[in-house]
Amino acid sequence: MLSTPPVVMSRNLITDYYDLIPAAVAKCGATPTGPAGSPGFAPGFDLPALTDETREFFGAATVTWRSLGEYRGHPVQMIDLTGNPGTHTTKTFPSMVIVARAVEHIRRTGEAICIFTPTSANKGIALRDAVGRALAAGLVTPDQLSVVVLAPESTRHKFRVDRLADDPALRPLNPLLRFTGGAPEGVKALARAFVDAYAAEAYDKHGLNLWYSLDLRNYLVADAARAAFEADVSPTSAAPPRWHAHSVSSAYGLLGYNLGRDVLEATGRAEPADRPGFLLVQHLGTPDMVLNLRHGSFSRAHLPRYVRDEAGGGWTQRDDPHFPEVTDDPDEVLDPTFYTHEPVTSPAMNDLIRRFGGDGIVVSRRECERRYPLLRDWFADGRRPLPADPAQLREWSIVMALTGVLNAVDRGLVPAGHEIVLHGSGCYTGDDYAAAEPYAEVSTVDEVAAAVLGGR
Repeated sequence: MLSTPPVVMSRNLITDYYDLIPAAVAKCGATPTGPAGSPGFAPGFDLPALTDETREFFGAATVTWRSLGEYRGHPVQMIDLTGNPGTHTTKTFPSMVIVARAVEHIRRTGEAICIFTPTSANKGIALRDAVGRALAAGLVTPDQLSVVVLAPESTRHKFRVDRLADDPALRPLNPLLRFTGGAPEGVKALARAFVDAYAAEAYDKHGLNLWYSLDLRNYLVADAARAAFEADVSPTSAAPPRWHAHSVSSAYGLLGYNLGRDVLEATGRAEPADRPGFLLVQHLGTPDMVLNLRHGSFSRAHLPRYVRDEAGGGWTQRDDPHFPEVTDDPDEVLDPTFYTHEPVTSPAMNDLIRRFGGDGIVVSRRECERRYPLLRDWFADGRRPLPADPAQLREWSIVMALTGVLNAVDRGLVPAGHEIVLHGSGCYTGDDYAAAEPYAEVSTVDEVAAAVLGGR
């Protein structure tokens, strides 16, 4: 039976581990890739000094470690990464570091930066929140720093009214663009094509550096702090063998955690022998990392064969414990946030699981709903209880991950004696925000250019 003990420990994941970020940068060899005005422009990885203003900016970067209880002999812990009310997701932390790097570049060079990100939703929400926080803290002015977010139509319900949307002067400088040109992942190609085509013109005519920020290293260096936080509040050396569980699209968070472990082990703060294993949790819409882990291929031909259940409804299978036993649709999109097909991060994650242990599991909405009453009781006395009706959820990450953990335990995928550390990477409902309308709908490079540069 699961219970909900009190919070164990909270920290600021950025300011309390500010010295870890440069070490993580050095460890992964992250360097800017292009000069001002070029399509590959990126600012350096230097961060501003921790003044009162920068501490105010980073103030929402809170993280909490909670002991959730025990399930069938497996202790369950959670790293709660949802504390920022402006995002309710883990994307707060890398987004703040990205914006802080832009601030330092602007102060050093006087050059303006426009961050451009394609996103399913959460990266864009968090970057908008971070830019708004930088403006509110007085670190930069609106003409010095802005952000453009390009998201698919399928996630329009996730975007919220924020500082940038609420201010008539800031809204056109920081457009939220809806992609209407095809499959959701098309946002990446369109964003890249726009920056390639217009970086020089934006710099020459408007004095604006376009920064295409969708680079794995931009996220790794902030997520590395998760390992330092764990080492402080619940070190692996004093714990049973662990698996870290995470709802993933590309597993940036777990790869960042592992970068942090590399830094800690190199400095003697952690031992390679007790590095945890990893449980990847996905949904049927994009089960690519689990497929690749299990079969060395992204092909959906490796999905188990589902048969129609005429008596109970839905589709069922019992051949592979790594996939849902029941689903309403074998192609179900449980949450469109998880939209990446054939992620380039799969080989790295596969290697980590081979070295340190772990597995992957795919869940369905029906399985999440079956677990939901238990999970709701679990969180009833916590800081953010789950809503009575799961249909109110707009972000399923935590519910997905916990369902995957419980299913993996029930199906014997988690070794005996192992505890689980859940990366609580996202959870919000429609009551947490007012929905934002897009600034423009786009499907071509020229339409993006008109929305981004037309009013400058």
